[in-house]
Amino acid sequence: MIDTIADVLLQGILLGGLYALFALGLSFSMGVMRFVNIAHGDFIVLVSFLLLVLTTALGLNVFVALILVLPVTFAGGFLLQRFLLKRAAGSDVLLPLLITFGLSIIIQNGLLQTFGADSHVLAGAGTLQTASIALTSGIYIGVLPLLTLLTAVALVLGLDRLLNYTRLGSHIRAVADDVAAADLIGLSSGRVYALAMGIVGVTVAIAACFMGLNMNFDPTSGPDRLLIAFEAVVLGGLGSLWGTLAGGIVLGIAQTVGAHFDTAWQLIIGHVVFLVLFLLRPQGLFPKY
Repeated sequence: MIDTIADVLLQGILLGGLYALFALGLSFSMGVMRFVNIAHGDFIVLVSFLLLVLTTALGLNVFVALILVLPVTFAGGFLLQRFLLKRAAGSDVLLPLLITFGLSIIIQNGLLQTFGADSHVLAGAGTLQTASIALTSGIYIGVLPLLTLLTAVALVLGLDRLLNYTRLGSHIRAVADDVAAADLIGLSSGRVYALAMGIVGVTVAIAACFMGLNMNFDPTSGPDRLLIAFEAVVLGGLGSLWGTLAGGIVLGIAQTVGAHFDTAWQLIIGHVVFLVLFLLRPQGLFPKY
């Protein structure tokens, strides 16, 4: 009994690491840049298909493909903010939602036309996808889920240090606090936001890689990933990267516990836990704003 409970909790924590990866880019854009990106989940799926093409057509190891994709996603985020999303900046909160919703529809339909509606999974990671470590006689931990969790922790740590201990981070926080004041002291808010969106693009690529390795995806998977990311961000508290990690783990544990009793309950239990915690603590577990 104790082994069963420990195994369920452990698997939930590992799943939470993947959910945190989904949510970190959204947490960065919502909590730091004050920008809600409805197409966030679709961007993750789009990059997963890009990795799929590189691993299948060129036979690359998935992590080699990820290294090649990272500069592309950084540039994509930078250019998207610089030439499109900045036009939606301002007091009208609906305009960014409408623009990113339109991007979501375009991405989904483009992927459907190109790849069809079939589900896919990323390969090219060798034995990593099936390797496991025996903790006890009844508890095993997958190497890939463990690597996913460690990557999420490392990414949170890196983003936290970037925001709080670097010049770029201070510029991002200054622009997020008051755009007009930041411009007055010589900061280019447009360039700073573009760099921040480039960083979001990097987190999207990492999330896409581990999503494709851990679960199936298809052109319409984006909204599901967005919902998980949004719930993790809200549970953790806006502006808190460590809170986003905690929110992802809470969702992962809730879903794993639900699936232990009935697989049909997996997603429902996660949403119920989110609603209950939101009602009890609407500011999130570790709010910064």
